[in-house]
Amino acid sequence: MTRVAWIVGGGSGIGRGAAVALASPETLLVVSGRRADELAGTVDAVRAAGGVAHALPLDVSDPDAVRRAEERICAEHGPVRLLVYSAGTNVPNRFWEDTTPEDFARVVDVNLTGAMRTVHAVLPGMREAGDGLVVLVSSWAGWRFAPGVGAGYSTSKSALGALAETINAQERLNGVRATHFCPGEVATEILDTRPQPPSPAERALMLTADDIGTAIRWIADLPARICMNEIVLTPTSNTSYA
Repeated sequence: MTRVAWIVGGGSGIGRGAAVALASPETLLVVSGRRADELAGTVDAVRAAGGVAHALPLDVSDPDAVRRAEERICAEHGPVRLLVYSAGTNVPNRFWEDTTPEDFARVVDVNLTGAMRTVHAVLPGMREAGDGLVVLVSSWAGWRFAPGVGAGYSTSKSALGALAETINAQERLNGVRATHFCPGEVATEILDTRPQPPSPAERALMLTADDIGTAIRWIADLPARICMNEIVLTPTSNTSYA
């Protein structure tokens, strides 16, 4: 039976890495994000890897758009059995002296509330099937406090852990499980939002989007009786220890 997987934030970075890693004839992938051109690139990459993929543009900050996207996926392909939420953002103004409530709200809306919207949309179908996996892509900063990432990012990523646990506590008897996925530094474009973006040499020591995709594929292929509640992986050079 074909597994329908929805990769939110699938246009680039970790989302694209996850989509390519999940590519197989047995999995139908729907990749969503705001940028249609980037989504088309992911679809091409999945197809080149032997998979089946379709692009579905989406702004996760729009609740009605999230609901309509899930309804369209169900109508065209069937209920979502695997949700990978990889949409995320940050701002350069990360300290109390230069950030604003608007900065905070935007980061939390994409990183956390958007995750809740998409989970809420797919849960009915997962319950009916008696099976479903949600992977919430968080951060090292969602596992341990990281002072340089800013209030909005730190708050939203930490809260993803609690969101995953509510799924595991309340939906376990419905066969639904969630993973709070916490990678350390990954060489993706979100690094460019840092006040001082890392150099090419520093990025070369980081995890890659393909590394994360491989790990997500491993979680997705575990038997349904296993819940990987939380996973943390970092580059060996982990600068969070510095």
